[in-house]
Amino acid sequence: MKRLTAATPPFFSKVRNIGLILTAISGALMGIPALPLIIAKVAGYLAVAGTVMTGVSQTAVSEEGG
Repeated sequence: MKRLTAATPPFFSKVRNIGLILTAISGALMGIPALPLIIAKVAGYLAVAGTVMTGVSQTAVSEEGG
């Protein structure tokens, strides 16, 4: 739990923000009803990539305390 609440390095903060943006874009694309199948698949992949980027970058810390 301490690792998730510790300070995140600047690089990983940027990666986390990019992941959040990708997830938001994919959510907006999936909300469009008349979407071609390929775009829906790409939106699904964006959602997975954004979620993984956000999760991994959130657990990065500047120093390991222990």
